[in-house]
Amino acid sequence: MTFQTLSLVTSIAALLLGAGWLAAGRLMLQRWRIEPSVGALLVGRRIGVIYLGVALLFFLVRSIESLELITIVSTFAALANALLAGLGVYEYHARRAGPAILVSVAFELALVVGFGRLLLIS
Repeated sequence: MTFQTLSLVTSIAALLLGAGWLAAGRLMLQRWRIEPSVGALLVGRRIGVIYLGVALLFFLVRSIESLELITIVSTFAALANALLAGLGVYEYHARRAGPAILVSVAFELALVVGFGRLLLIS
């Protein structure tokens, strides 16, 4: 898979997550079996804005040709998604999140593999 394709997929996923946290934070939390409190919804909306920024970043960099920039962005994406996946597994095993978080973990691991492969061939 090319950097352009992975960037576009990441951009779309981040856009959906950002919109989800902004418009349906309660549903997002309930999906993970987390009680939607005022504080959790506030943090969720703030995370939604961060996801929208990540979506814009990956959309804007999808066409870059600089190997150095591709390496930097791919390293960020691989590490950030690896940390998110690890945290998701940890929270699931600690019983603070329901099994639906494993769907997020699977997608994050797919991005780790995709961006990791780009790093290995560059």
